Amino acid sequence: MPSLFIDAERLRDLNSGLGQVCLHLGRELVRQCPSDWKLTSLVPKGQMGIFGKAPSGALVSYVEASLWRKLYIPDRYDVWHCLHQDSSYLPSRAKLVLTIHDLNFLARTDYSEVKKGRKLLDLQRKVDKADALTTISEYTLSIVRQYLKLPADQVVHVISNGVAVDTKNEQTQPAFMDDSNMPYFLFLGVIHPKKNVHTLLPLLEAFPDYRLVLAGPDGHPYAQHIGEQAQKLGIADRLIMPGAVDEAAKFWLYAHCEAFLFPSLSEGFGLPVAEAMTFGKPVFIANLTSLPEVGGKEAYYFENFEPEQMAQTLHDGLNDFGQNPLRQQRLRKRAAGFNWPNVAEEYWKLYQEVIQR
Repeated sequence: MPSLFIDAERLRDLNSGLGQVCLHLGRELVRQCPSDWKLTSLVPKGQMGIFGKAPSGALVSYVEASLWRKLYIPDRYDVWHCLHQDSSYLPSRAKLVLTIHDLNFLARTDYSEVKKGRKLLDLQRKVDKADALTTISEYTLSIVRQYLKLPADQVVHVISNGVAVDTKNEQTQPAFMDDSNMPYFLFLGVIHPKKNVHTLLPLLEAFPDYRLVLAGPDGHPYAQHIGEQAQKLGIADRLIMPGAVDEAAKFWLYAHCEAFLFPSLSEGFGLPVAEAMTFGKPVFIANLTSLPEVGGKEAYYFENFEPEQMAQTLHDGLNDFGQNPLRQQRLRKRAAGFNWPNVAEEYWKLYQEVIQR
């Protein structure tokens, strides 16, 4: 009986992008598990059984992540899938499938060149060990080829992330959103310099009848800088920074926003963009890294980050969206193309291929 081990340890932070990847891909891999396979999932404490049972009757089991497990996990599996490149859990004998989400650390100004070099060397060791590599976007693949050494015969599979958002999911109006009729623009993601969200603040000067919601983890000093900048611009009363939000609040914010704004400088995929598109919301995004792969022809793009140009792009895009009733339908259709059943199906084909080598 062939066996698969998946590292879903990042479930420990369910509100993060990697946490959501582990949750939804893990569930779908179990749902599609062939009856003649055995699937074991590495999960954090308290998450045993989170992916349920396989409808096929396949044997599904769980291993709890711990410091001790980093030192020893019985390597009796045929295929071992690290769902992200930063995993500390690696096999000694099993065939390794390694998924690379991004090399965003290379663009971080708060990392020294020495630290970047160490991280790159660590990733290269994992790549050298891998029997199969996947990336979540063509852009990430291009960066992998640029900075890492791949064997001449190494085929890298591009398997995008899925979107688990359903407009019928439970929505809860968060307490920080009052019943005001004042419309708002939404950004969702970690408040970090690479997200470039400070460029959105001048838009509140150009759109005095709107609020701006920047929802996401705000522990980085950059978040404090955003608040100080808003005070200087005199728009702090229309800026809402609630920190991380739960899923029900996130869905409510998507459903009620006027537009989704995402000027990020560096993305491996850009999941919040696809989630906003699921709700048929106009998305205004940077024309950088992987984002055009997600937004396609249906997104509006910030060609640069000059305040006047961004305001013009937003103004023209909102007018275009309002005059084109088919835009919403096309956005939802494009977002539907990113779905976890298809992603899991591609991975199961890859596992079969790897085990047959």
